[in-house]
Amino acid sequence: MTGGYDQECPVAKALDVVGEKWSLLVLRDLFRKGPSRFQDLADGLAGVAPNTLSARLKTLEKQGVIGTRLYEKHPPRFEYFLTEKGQALGPVLKALHKWGECYR
Repeated sequence: MTGGYDQECPVAKALDVVGEKWSLLVLRDLFRKGPSRFQDLADGLAGVAPNTLSARLKTLEKQGVIGTRLYEKHPPRFEYFLTEKGQALGPVLKALHKWGECYR
């Protein structure tokens, strides 16, 4: 994430990794559906522009939260999956889900 919060607070540091719009929803879909291709993620995120989704995926990969695997060489196409670091966000997403059910 460019800019970021530039703070030592753990919450601010976590938001530097997953706080951009669409990032948590990308992670939600990877938790629910498992490894996914770009178009599968785009189809599940109504309203996200392809360039925005691409930017979020690159940021999450750079931060080590997701990884990629080549599934087609010509043209090169990848599927995205949660890394161990990404899987560690499971309880956070479950807590957000529960909170959203209670207070939406």
